[in-house]
Amino acid sequence: MTSAAAVEAAPATDAVDTDVHCAPATLTELGRYMDRYWRGYIAEGGLALSPTQGGAYPPMAPTSLTPAARAAGATPPSSVERLRAELLDPLAVRTAVLNCTTSFHCNRNPYYEAALTRAVNDWLREEWLPRDDRLRMSMVVPTLDTAAAVAEIERIGDEPGVVQVLLPVRGDAPWGNVRHRPVLRAAAERGLVVGVHAWGRIGNAPTSSGMTRTYLEDYLANSQIIAQAQVTSLVTEGVFAEVPQLRVSLLECGSSWLPTLLWRFDKDWKGVWREVPWLDRKPSEVVREHLRLSTSPAHLPADPRQARRALDLLDAGAVLLYASDHPHDHGPGGERLLAALSEDERERVLRGNATAWYQLDR
Repeated sequence: MTSAAAVEAAPATDAVDTDVHCAPATLTELGRYMDRYWRGYIAEGGLALSPTQGGAYPPMAPTSLTPAARAAGATPPSSVERLRAELLDPLAVRTAVLNCTTSFHCNRNPYYEAALTRAVNDWLREEWLPRDDRLRMSMVVPTLDTAAAVAEIERIGDEPGVVQVLLPVRGDAPWGNVRHRPVLRAAAERGLVVGVHAWGRIGNAPTSSGMTRTYLEDYLANSQIIAQAQVTSLVTEGVFAEVPQLRVSLLECGSSWLPTLLWRFDKDWKGVWREVPWLDRKPSEVVREHLRLSTSPAHLPADPRQARRALDLLDAGAVLLYASDHPHDHGPGGERLLAALSEDERERVLRGNATAWYQLDR
């Protein structure tokens, strides 16, 4: 067993990092990837990027930035050079999957959202991927127009370096809803993972009982209430039965909640299976085949023995994908998680699981 002290002394080097944030510093950086109409729409409307990503990452919140990033006055890196200096080179990262959530909180104009997501994707394709062969990208798609989302996947989903379709965990309807099926199918048909990432459109209630009143409630909802609702929806609404090749990653949504959800899920399925005739095996079996979760944030007990028991319940060596969530800071949970793993498990979590899941050797 690897000791906690050893892990803390030797950070996760040579890892496949499945959640690395980047973002354009301003909308102007995306202008060259938009047509004249949308450049005018932005300029004349005075539109700008939210410095807090719609309230998801308040600048002074401890979770928003690591101490090093805060000292540098850094938000998510806006250039490959910054990312190299902050993460790729210091930790000798083997592969980094770029997740740009800039479009998650944009307004409710579906045409603008389509233009913005297309621009973000072209910005990543032209200004990031060609400049460092360690980089892969998640493409973003419109969430208000299913046909436009499918069209965007068809436009660039087959290109080298594109490994994932990134969706917000918080939206107008759960991703298992039948209206989203064409998007999930289009991703699966191209061998792309669907990444469901924390946060999303701020106008949508994160709980079944309505809006929250504090940032703490909102923050907890991402990794508890909404994430569990998405898993439940994807399984019960038959997504994996209809699209059996689909792979889904839950990113920045935690993982410690999964065992208790699956215990209850299996128990209730036995009693009401007639409601879901397409679900012909335990929900837990479906989840373990089709779902993976990122390591950050990791919510584990401080006691190493208790942390180990929690990871055994999760089957951590099989279902977890390493993620730094750079430049966000979730405390020592990630180090605690790695310290509790065996050498074989740690190898799989740091490299092997993600290499297979994202088919990085192809």
